[in-house]
Amino acid sequence: MALTLYDTMAREKRVFVPADPARVTFYACGPTVYNFSHIGNARAFIVFDLLYRMLRQRYGAEHVVYARNITDIDDKIIKAARETGEPIMAITDKYTKLFHGDMKALGALAPVIEPTATGHIAKMIAMIETLIGKGAAYEGDDHVLFAVDKYADYGKLSGTQRDEMIAGARVEVAPYKKNPADFVLWKPSGDDEPGWASPWGRGRPGWHLECSVMIESELGRTIDIHGGGQDLRFPHHENEIAQSACAHDGAPLARYWVHNGFLRMGTDKMSKSLGNVVLAHDLLADWPGEVIRWALLSAHYRQPLEWTDDLLRQSKRQLDRFYRLLEEVEFSDSNEAAPDSVVAALEDDLNTPEAFAALHALRDSASQMKGEARTEAIRQMASAGRLMGFFNVDPDNWRKGITIEASAELGAHAGASVKSEIVPGLTEARIEELLEERAKARAAKDFAKSDQIRDDLATQGVAIEDGPDGATWRRI
Repeated sequence: MALTLYDTMAREKRVFVPADPARVTFYACGPTVYNFSHIGNARAFIVFDLLYRMLRQRYGAEHVVYARNITDIDDKIIKAARETGEPIMAITDKYTKLFHGDMKALGALAPVIEPTATGHIAKMIAMIETLIGKGAAYEGDDHVLFAVDKYADYGKLSGTQRDEMIAGARVEVAPYKKNPADFVLWKPSGDDEPGWASPWGRGRPGWHLECSVMIESELGRTIDIHGGGQDLRFPHHENEIAQSACAHDGAPLARYWVHNGFLRMGTDKMSKSLGNVVLAHDLLADWPGEVIRWALLSAHYRQPLEWTDDLLRQSKRQLDRFYRLLEEVEFSDSNEAAPDSVVAALEDDLNTPEAFAALHALRDSASQMKGEARTEAIRQMASAGRLMGFFNVDPDNWRKGITIEASAELGAHAGASVKSEIVPGLTEARIEELLEERAKARAAKDFAKSDQIRDDLATQGVAIEDGPDGATWRRI
């Protein structure tokens, strides 16, 4: 089956055909590193991690070049530095490391390239000079602005008339603009702000320019896939398209545009203005990364996702069922070929609900088998899950509530990989002590005490399972 993707520009699903199968190029907008990423941001990063995995599965890891940028110069970063008194570089370094830790905990593969905005300033200045030379940009009051009238297809990606787009967006009205929709390519920097020397004075780049330059520098003028959240279609991606096309004599920025849907808290879109933002870093203090990843992929990526505690609890219960079956085979993190049923679902525009259904069918089928056939079926199920970024924890550790979390010392500012308790409550050592006490009570036929220990553990989220080789436990 061919890989198909919904192309936002074409407004339909299209069979994905890269310009060069030996070098598939894919860019996703990354974080602005002044704070933790919220779970809505994380949805985009996990969706595009899944797409990256599918591209690797189809074309080979060595033939896919995935770039996800770091925005390390931005007015929000400057504001954070003023409010905290920390140097800008200290803030960007800290939150870049924390972002990496959170993404690793959520099972996201590292991109091949992670360009930074500050590493491309000279090339940004060069692109601005090109745009001015082509008549697509102009100077005004120490700023340089892109003239949207110079790009006839402006608004094609979002499919909305410019006046309507401006009415629904935060567009800065300024006397140095020829048109309210014109956007900043370069702005002046004050004495207490970071800045770089340029033909237009000391200043810094506009946000939209940064991605266009990093894409050209690291991947080429026209890439295969550009991804981002639905909220980036306008103005960010419209502006990227316009400036890149004008700088490159009409060459398109991307051949496919992929956007994920919003994450909602109840009936409201998650937003800082509504005060309903949930940080991925905070969730990782209470839930295993695979549980959060499962929840994020539970709805089709283009559809809204309702985020609730119940969704997390359901995701944990489903993963528990898979891990109980995985305990029957020797743990391995090898990546064998996944079954066709799961691959076909994911190749159909990353249809994760269908992929999850196929994964459940594999589990149900394996549960009914015996002997070597059962073992092989469980291994096939494991391969399917690993393609989606799951089943990377030793099942024995999963049962005990222990996983490898890269953002450990969750709640503290650290990024090293350590083993950490994910579910608050009794420590593993204390549970083992209670199990030993229970075993002694059973041996002494003190079943009242044995049952009391079992019930007390259950109220604290620990289930006891008695078997022929003794009792085992797992967190619930």
